Amino acid sequence: MAAKIVKGAEYLITELTAADVFTPEDFSDEQKQIGETTEQFVTNEVLPRKEEIEHQDFPLVIDLMKKCGDLGLLMIDAPEEYGGLELDKATSMLAAEKLSMAGSFSVTYSAHTGIGTLPLVYYGTREQKEKYLGKIISGEWIAAYCLTEPGSGSDALGAAATATLSEDGKYYILNGTKQFITNGGFANLYTIFAKIDKQHFTGFLVERTTEGLSIGAEEKKMGVKGSSTTQVILENAKVPVENLLGEIGKGHKIAFNVLNVGRFKLGAATTGASKKALTEGIRYANERKAFGVTIGTFGAIQEKIADMTAAIFASESVVYRLAGMVDDRLATIPKDTPDYYEAYQQGIEEYTIEMAIAKVFCSEVLADVVDEVLQIHGGYGFTQEYPAEGFYRDERINRIWEGTNEINRLLIPGTILRRAMKGEIPLQKEAMKAFESLMSPSFEELDDSIPFAVEKALLANLKKAFLVIAGSGAQKFMDRIKDEQEILLAAADMAINIFAIESAVLRAEKMLPSCSEARKKAAESAVKAFAFAATEKVATAARKAAYYIEEGDTLAMLLAGIRRFTKYDATGLLQAKRNLAAAAIEAEKYIF
Repeated sequence: MAAKIVKGAEYLITELTAADVFTPEDFSDEQKQIGETTEQFVTNEVLPRKEEIEHQDFPLVIDLMKKCGDLGLLMIDAPEEYGGLELDKATSMLAAEKLSMAGSFSVTYSAHTGIGTLPLVYYGTREQKEKYLGKIISGEWIAAYCLTEPGSGSDALGAAATATLSEDGKYYILNGTKQFITNGGFANLYTIFAKIDKQHFTGFLVERTTEGLSIGAEEKKMGVKGSSTTQVILENAKVPVENLLGEIGKGHKIAFNVLNVGRFKLGAATTGASKKALTEGIRYANERKAFGVTIGTFGAIQEKIADMTAAIFASESVVYRLAGMVDDRLATIPKDTPDYYEAYQQGIEEYTIEMAIAKVFCSEVLADVVDEVLQIHGGYGFTQEYPAEGFYRDERINRIWEGTNEINRLLIPGTILRRAMKGEIPLQKEAMKAFESLMSPSFEELDDSIPFAVEKALLANLKKAFLVIAGSGAQKFMDRIKDEQEILLAAADMAINIFAIESAVLRAEKMLPSCSEARKKAAESAVKAFAFAATEKVATAARKAAYYIEEGDTLAMLLAGIRRFTKYDATGLLQAKRNLAAAAIEAEKYIF
């Protein structure tokens, strides 16, 4: 694990070292074994039945979930006390990543093990866990999470579902409709949110057989067709009072904390899906001939393969760096701590910003990858004869669920600014330093003996650019900054790409001492290719925000500073991309 506890958003104001990050190269033998077991299960059990799953053979899906239970894949996050494995988040993310190759089935799995199971684990009473958890982690029962409603998507707390205590005090009577519920068609246990007396937003554990609960028809979806997505309809549904989850009026805590982990897990799943899509793209490029040669020999195709490989390297680095941060923080909480899961949730909440970053960044890497993979396939990519068409359709939902990418983007700078106002992040002090450096030229020379010295200097400057933009926006708009969504979105793009560049750089630096020359060359090439592309995004976002915030001489000064802070010497970029493409094409897969 990493050497020190890194606080949420601390990366924006601190220079971290390679020793501070966890990477896929740090996996233990046990973690690797779980990853291999998961991959074998997908290859041997799920993919041969993919067509049946896509046509909604739900008895088969339920049977496969039971097999997941037999392999221990449903109990990774569950406490040992109730028969779970209680493994770390790095292992949990690795399983999610490997399962993602299963397409629609991975949606069933992720919804069950993440947002389906975790509300009970984190907030359930001893009696609730004893009653339900064993069934859920064995696959005997399937779990679902019911937050969204027809009239409230991103505005989760605007829910209209109600709960009223019965006259005899034994039941809550639930009324309302939940929309787009994954696993809705065959789940046995639903975590449902409703407002007690129309005002206290609260969670409930509701069994499928509950009187007054019914399931709507399967939605006809663009992608992930083999997963179940339905309405859950509550018409005077009688829920025993002992099935109230957590505290009355504290349902938002359950909803948002569980969504944090859901976003994190989605980052891992989309990373795995990116790897699978890339493999198919390279395989096709190695087979398809045009003008008498395979298309993988063309520079236009090689550049696509290099850019995808570099972006996935960053995506993977983001996920496991965050896993290490979370695991290190949670490891500081003794298991016998009173209210252990309350402290545990605070540990998770510390990384709300980074979990939103993982969701947005990794899902958008996948979007770019499937688009390019389909393009590599040409006209055949638009047909169902090849898997590229399915990747393309299945990808699209990832930028919508677990909070749209726009909502998550707003969450990132919004949370940073809130923490700064509370004094948890010295943003104002660091912004002042960044403004000072904006006014004074830098004469520091790079030490070429330091690995990735150019990229580290770049990162220091990109962080200054973020601080200058965030500081300017906060200074001009004060409390109203929360309503300036265009500025917040631009600031988010800066924060996201800075975290991704740093994750890739620190991972590559950590790899260098123990890897072969070929792998070292590939890692250096990936960093250069990705840092160039991501820095361009930071620069564009920073310029856009500057025009949104300032005008006149102040704007001119800001733009000059942005030009200086986003300058990256990417000498050798073309050769780096060719190196990376050659290695990926030869291996015919993601090479890291």
